[in-house]
Order: sequence, then C-alpha cells, then structure tokens
Amino acid sequence: MAKKIAYIVESNLGSYILGQMIIPQLEEDRHYAKVIGMFFIHDNVYILMKGNPLAERLAKLHKEKGIYLQACDQCVYMRNLADKIIEEAKIGCFPDFYVKVLDEADMIITI
Repeated sequence: MAKKIAYIVESNLGSYILGQMIIPQLEEDRHYAKVIGMFFIHDNVYILMKGNPLAERLAKLHKEKGIYLQACDQCVYMRNLADKIIEEAKIGCFPDFYVKVLDEADMIITI
C-alpha cells in the first residue's frame, strides 16, 4: 500500500517542482504515494491564484483525489490575496494544516 504524504511547498522552485513533476504524476496516477495535502507558504501562495493554470489543475486534483489545499494565512494577507485564491484552497496556519493531515500522513515533505 502506498504511503500517505503531505507537501509543504516552500522552495522558490515550488511552481516548477509541482508543474513539471508532481502534478503531472498525480494526473497520470503514477506518483505512487497518496498525496493527502499541500500547504503553500511564502511566494508559493501565488500558485493558488484564480486563473493560474497550476491552480486550476490543483483544484481538479482536489475534487478528484480529495487533496487538501491550504495557503499560509500570513503569506496571503501580506500580499492582499485573500479574495484571489481558488475556492478549493483554505487559508490558515500550520496548526490548521496539521489538524487536516497529521493523523493520516506517514510523511510530511517540504519541497
């Protein structure tokens, strides 16, 4: 059985790693690990903006695979993006993310 993992998207390469590696693997059911959540921090909250093609793909994965999506509240508010994030993504802090994924996740990986 595949391990259940959650990602913290922190790196300045977050968009590239998701767009070129992880999202295509998830879309093609070849990621192997079951992704249960993603938490976006720093400038990676821009990935979740309405109209961003990556955000639309993540919204679809949320609906199809139940992947929990969350943007860091302080990162979103600092950038005045609260009303610009896709509706499938929640806004919150680390404890909110942990409540959603910690009991299920075998690993939390920072990318």
